[in-house]
Amino acid sequence: MARRALKLASWTSMALAASGFYLYSNKYLDPNDFGAVRVGRAVATTAVISYDYLTSLRSVPYGSEEYLQLRSEVHLRSARRLCELCCANRGTFIKVGQHLGALDYLLPQEYTSTLKVLHSQAPQSSMQEIRQVIREDLGKEIHDLFVSFDDTPLGAASLAQVHKAVLRDGRTVAVKVQHPKVQAQSSKDILLMEVLVLAVKQLFPEFEFMWLVDEAKKNLPLELDFLNEGRNAEKVARMLKRFDFLKVPQIYWELSTKRVLLMEFVDGGQVNDRDYMERNKIDVNEISRHLGKMYSEMIFVHGFVHCDPHPGNVLVRKCPDTGKAEIVLLDHGLYQVLTEQFRLDYCHLWQSLIWTDMRRVRKYCQRLGAGDLYPLLACMLTARSWNSVNRGISQAPITATEDSEIRNNAATYLPQISQLLSHVPRQMLLIFKTNDLLRGIEAALGTRASSSSFLNMSRCCVRALAAHKKTTCSFFRRTQISFSEAFTLWQIDLHELILRVKGLRLARWLLALLCWRLPAPH
Repeated sequence: MARRALKLASWTSMALAASGFYLYSNKYLDPNDFGAVRVGRAVATTAVISYDYLTSLRSVPYGSEEYLQLRSEVHLRSARRLCELCCANRGTFIKVGQHLGALDYLLPQEYTSTLKVLHSQAPQSSMQEIRQVIREDLGKEIHDLFVSFDDTPLGAASLAQVHKAVLRDGRTVAVKVQHPKVQAQSSKDILLMEVLVLAVKQLFPEFEFMWLVDEAKKNLPLELDFLNEGRNAEKVARMLKRFDFLKVPQIYWELSTKRVLLMEFVDGGQVNDRDYMERNKIDVNEISRHLGKMYSEMIFVHGFVHCDPHPGNVLVRKCPDTGKAEIVLLDHGLYQVLTEQFRLDYCHLWQSLIWTDMRRVRKYCQRLGAGDLYPLLACMLTARSWNSVNRGISQAPITATEDSEIRNNAATYLPQISQLLSHVPRQMLLIFKTNDLLRGIEAALGTRASSSSFLNMSRCCVRALAAHKKTTCSFFRRTQISFSEAFTLWQIDLHELILRVKGLRLARWLLALLCWRLPAPH
């Protein structure tokens, strides 16, 4: 028996050694691609994070200074472990990690600041893998399709990477190629996440994060279909064609498939790069206004929203033909289609927030599923304190103190936030992410939450609600609605003009005061 056991152990050792040597010597096989490795890593990380929360905070009085300090340390340790897991398992894990990193005012700052690096740390596929995907999908080798093809990608994301190339007819193009293993791994990764989230809920019943898994389950198949992305790009270009400051790269359908997308190459600087804008004489405030107009139109008027506006997907440039500043919108894989009822309730809610109608703020927050947590929903949407919401979010810009208070409250009210996120309509979840990404851009540009941006939102709300009312009424009633709409828009224009005049008068008064206080040069 002992001899048989020894023989079995010898053969097992030889098999393991041979397998290890094969994996090590074969550069096309990565241990990270094996299900057991990915599952083991995810389970181990989840267990360590859960154990840390269960044991580290147990003996400290809740709410004390020591508790808050210790909780912040646990958040940071856990965020780093989660980030390492996302980088190791790649693909779907990085995508979900990026989503969490974008929720600036909804999750503790330790998580969002740590996970933000995932936007710049996505893995790259080798040229061998890129050639393989192009060969399989387009039926030709790279050298048969392109005069030149840059080996170094312009950028790599969680699901794909983009290369610059020149076609045989001389057109310069951007070639988006899907990472070859993402498609096969995605469904298994989502199932794994679902199991882990359910397990964590058993330990921490107050935390509701199944919404995150549900969103990934719904959106990931759409993002992995590049033909769907091409259709979204063309739809938003048609939808916003009245904005001459918007550029959406043209799609070249003859060389596009579900895993390869060819589009017009458009160069520019990232939208949060102030130095680039200053060097190219691009007005930062103008770009911020244009971005606000564009997204207000998408959300309130059309209900078709580009939901991944991180700086790598929004470029700015001077148009070569006109010399005017342009916004270049890239990566059209993730869009949220809003139902008409949600869009109208959301319009009413934002109008109520802008004009400080607190009775209607409560009404429309509750219609959107907030229940008694309606003050929390108002604060989450505006990223302002409840006191500021009551005073009027358009009355004064956010201060550094208030911003810090909001971020700290994200940690304090995390159970209530997770509960609210599980009750609001699913459409709201990507809107939260979009809002926080746009606020991040505004903060980087130093243009956050001006009165002008709120007035632009209000204009879009007025137009959207008027257009809805006109669909089911008589000609006389439509005429009344049109007059009311025109009058309300005129009031908003007048209000904006008064604010500008006040701003100019204040600037002149300050200049006069400085001239009076400072002695004239001799």
